[in-house]
Amino acid sequence: MNAIAENHKASNLKTLMVLLVILACMVGLVAVSVPLYRLFCQVTGYGGTTQVAEEATGVVLARNMTVRFNSDVNNELPWHFKPVQRSVNVKVGEEALIFYKAMNNSNETITGTATFNVTPFKAAQYFNKIDCFCFTEQTLVPGEEVDMPVSFYIDPEIAKDKRLEEVKEITLSYTFFRAEED
Repeated sequence: MNAIAENHKASNLKTLMVLLVILACMVGLVAVSVPLYRLFCQVTGYGGTTQVAEEATGVVLARNMTVRFNSDVNNELPWHFKPVQRSVNVKVGEEALIFYKAMNNSNETITGTATFNVTPFKAAQYFNKIDCFCFTEQTLVPGEEVDMPVSFYIDPEIAKDKRLEEVKEITLSYTFFRAEED
């Protein structure tokens, strides 16, 4: 009986160890899943994630694109936020500079942060921001109104992507939220 109990105890210990290793692996995957997902989205443009560039490539194609601008504000942020112009026509590869306008309608200083995406999602990997207010948090004092620039270009590589031949319009959309530490 002792030998059977010893085997059973060893088997239980082995099962426990396997389960602990599986649990540790699952916890590790959870810990790295958000950074890996962000990296995946940045590399592929998945979910409308744009690219960041130092400067335009210098290659400008004859292909024209219309870029539309959208804006939203979370209900917890008492700001008015809108694009100065609703759309702009650009040539693929041409650097463009547009502005959004934000105004703090409250009687307190508030810091906001913007999230963004591009539609159609499949075009996002070719949409490159050189400079954007969305790269940093924005702090506005009561009643303050500011112009916030976005400098961008559409990568000429888009012309080689057969899935995007029919795309003539891209929408850049921002949503402002109250910053977490505000």
